[in-house]
Amino acid sequence: MGNCNGNCGGCSGCARELTLSEAEIGFLRRLGEVAFLPVARQLGDLTPIYPETDAAENMSLILELLERKGLISLDYDQPLAGFAGYGDYPLKGSMALTQRGQQVLELMEYQGVNEIDN
Repeated sequence: MGNCNGNCGGCSGCARELTLSEAEIGFLRRLGEVAFLPVARQLGDLTPIYPETDAAENMSLILELLERKGLISLDYDQPLAGFAGYGDYPLKGSMALTQRGQQVLELMEYQGVNEIDN
């Protein structure tokens, strides 16, 4: 997002409209409840892995989209202390809502967004 000029039309991260899937909203709400969650990745691979799920490929896509939209931050320099579930991943970190992510959650709550219409 550092070089974003708002005209890409691809990620909807900086546009005036923000499109979120039901899965993205659900994960944002989860982060809103717990503040920090673990994230990991393999050496030489930028794909984020949420080690607390079995649906790794789908969750990796959700994390990438939320990060691209500026709603979460992934920090591989800040692993969660005491979390033993990282397994054999060499890069351990944490994720959290960004200020924009918190604002989106607050706006959804204010507007009464409880479900996504299909």
